[in-house]
Amino acid sequence: MELQDPKMNGALPGGAVDLNFPAYSSYRQEHEGFLPSHSPSPGRKPAQFMDFEGKTSFGMSVFNLSNAIMGSGILGLAYAMAHTGVLFFLALLLCIALLSSYSIHLLLTCAGVVGIRAYEQLGQRALGPVGKVVVAAVICLHNVGAMSSYLFIIKSELPLVIGTFLDMDPEGDWFLKGNLLIIIVSVLIILPLALMRHLGYLGYTSGLSLTCMLFFLISVIYKKFQLGCAIGHNETAVERKSPPSLNTSCEAQMFTADSQMFYTVPIMAFAFVCHPEVLPIYTELCRPSKRRMQAVANVSIGAMFCMYALTATFGYLTFYSSVEAEMLHMYSQQDLLILCVRLAVLLAVTLTVPVVLFPIRRALQQLLFPSKAFSWPRHVAIALILLVLVNVLVICVPTIRDIFGVIGSTSAPSLIFILPSVFYLRIVPSEVEPLYSWPKIQALCFGILGVLFMAISLGFMFANWATGQSHVSGH
Repeated sequence: MELQDPKMNGALPGGAVDLNFPAYSSYRQEHEGFLPSHSPSPGRKPAQFMDFEGKTSFGMSVFNLSNAIMGSGILGLAYAMAHTGVLFFLALLLCIALLSSYSIHLLLTCAGVVGIRAYEQLGQRALGPVGKVVVAAVICLHNVGAMSSYLFIIKSELPLVIGTFLDMDPEGDWFLKGNLLIIIVSVLIILPLALMRHLGYLGYTSGLSLTCMLFFLISVIYKKFQLGCAIGHNETAVERKSPPSLNTSCEAQMFTADSQMFYTVPIMAFAFVCHPEVLPIYTELCRPSKRRMQAVANVSIGAMFCMYALTATFGYLTFYSSVEAEMLHMYSQQDLLILCVRLAVLLAVTLTVPVVLFPIRRALQQLLFPSKAFSWPRHVAIALILLVLVNVLVICVPTIRDIFGVIGSTSAPSLIFILPSVFYLRIVPSEVEPLYSWPKIQALCFGILGVLFMAISLGFMFANWATGQSHVSGH
């Protein structure tokens, strides 16, 4: 589908705009931010994702995108701060937030130029059929990893919560086994929500999920002031054994670096990835425009940056260098407030799973059934297959940090850095932005940064595994 305007001269047969025509540049400036919704080429059936008017409000779109950004990664940010230092962590977090916003800008600009709001179709337009396959594979890899990390938290936390409520040993009763509980949650809660036809319907559940995580943040701040420095008070605050190699003093480090630092940057990058959900949310946004969708992204990223920074800071200042990758394990299981926090986090991550499942299903439909009309049997079958796959993965993966590290080091740089920059360089015509213009040079540097980030992170992680240092912290 090409951008069209009946008022312009230089139109090609069928009404498509000739991008080489000089007036196109001024036309683009005049209509900056507008994304055509319903202008398929003559004789071509419009794609399924564009055959209805978006009805999701700005606020509901912010809820959905914020829910896609904020997931189980928030539980590992205090651990990340312990291995980078307070100021270094906050600087890195701010940089990644700004880079995520810029990459969404590149993505929306490409979508506006060609009138496409499907990530996979942008890949095909930029790189041909191979690009479509690569984009679909990266989206599936990333979101399956995200779903796995969410269900892993349910697997590890739900037995503890139910066991505390019933005053039972989670290891002793078959109905408190984590593997059984994630299957029950998947069938009774996640699957019905995943069967919704449109992502906008999940705005209310996304709002509830964000409310639960806000309660988690408030509780972390409260426990900091209640416990002070939790080190040395293990009988009331921490139920764990500290590795002897850790410095357990109540002193915050502003800057630090160790071998575990290279796990923390992927965790931070993974915590801000929302790119597979951006275009589906854009499709369903009421009165869609590039500027309006960028505002949705900026509000969502800004709110999550504040929540991440506060959670990491107060979590770290409670447990300092002894904090674990799964921060909820640091608190007493008998504390009523922490029990409520665990319930809130479990509800939040459960309600996030359907949101991240939608882009996987869309990617598979674009890849395998690009010209097929909507079908409820296929819609349901894809959701069922995905949930079965993720449940099997969660049962087989031993630690949550491995999920964060591997997925964050591969799919996150691709979605944040590499793919948006490649799209911008390939899709935006040279008549609009010359190859050596500053915006395209920025996009090129942005992509190179993503490749370096991926290579360095993976290299250090594999080196740690090879030397047996990946379990230094006892996770």
